[in-house]
Amino acid sequence: MIKLQTPITKEKLSVLKAGDLVYISGTIYTARDAAHKRLSEMLDRNETLPLDLKDACIYYVGPTPTPKGKIFGSAGPTTSLRMDMYTPRMYELGMSVSIGKGYRSQEVVDSIKSNQAAYMVAIGGAGALLGQCVKSAQLVAFEELGAEAIQKLEVVDFPATIAIDKEGNNLYE
Repeated sequence: MIKLQTPITKEKLSVLKAGDLVYISGTIYTARDAAHKRLSEMLDRNETLPLDLKDACIYYVGPTPTPKGKIFGSAGPTTSLRMDMYTPRMYELGMSVSIGKGYRSQEVVDSIKSNQAAYMVAIGGAGALLGQCVKSAQLVAFEELGAEAIQKLEVVDFPATIAIDKEGNNLYE
């Protein structure tokens, strides 16, 4: 078990290998395909993004509505492949980690290697437990997207597994 504090720098990633279990504490951002599409469109228009991607961690999640008296809803990962057309660009802009579930395209694996980044997976079906790791949530952008809006989460001991490390070693292979 390895504890990681955000921001997750290349130096922190340098010792991690595919298969390592990590617990992340600090800031992570939520974004799914609709938000990624919007971010990409903003970049195409040379607009400033609503979040700094330098050493950032983006979690592919669309949380359920927050129950009364809770900080956040269920927060299970969504299928990462849906973000693959946008992900290399995000890594090139400084994102260090993406978190989701499932396989990634070869283009994403190549981008992880060339940018010395990582892809982590969270446990699908454990959304209620993952949601309990969230200690605060703040809307960042695209409120009209509802569950797909970008949110800034403060998490404590969010569990994930390194699926693809900076060298391209792939847990799925």
